[in-house]
Amino acid sequence: MSFRGRSTHNLDPKGRLSIPARFREVLKQKYGNAALIVTNTPECLQVYPWPEWQKLEEQLLISPFDPPELRLYKRYFLGSAEECQPDRQGRILIPQHLRQEVGIDKEVVLLGMINYFEIWSPGRLENEFNRVRENYPEISASVAGYFVPKNPA
Repeated sequence: MSFRGRSTHNLDPKGRLSIPARFREVLKQKYGNAALIVTNTPECLQVYPWPEWQKLEEQLLISPFDPPELRLYKRYFLGSAEECQPDRQGRILIPQHLRQEVGIDKEVVLLGMINYFEIWSPGRLENEFNRVRENYPEISASVAGYFVPKNPA
């Protein structure tokens, strides 16, 4: 089970997001009652189930020292992380500082990213998709090397 697909939702006046049923099913089946960690990137929010967040933290601890770029990344990405426990209705409260950071007001778009999901402002997501459309041949060529066949001949 994985987070897949795209859906549009509205935050309630308190800043709560109702997690889509298909995402709640992934959370229930794969992660049980694990908390969610919400953090920001410059473009959107990223929501990780606790076990996936722990894997990310472990990867960030591999370096025995922090080069300046890694410290900057960790400060921005980890320093904004908030634990959010879904309520009985499957809603999470998205802290105001995170909503402001990525320009989220009322309407949001959720994108499943396999082991986490993203929360976007509709305008920012449309700009991102336009940028990808304009550069798709270059982008697809640059990521082709990441895909390795499972059973090479």
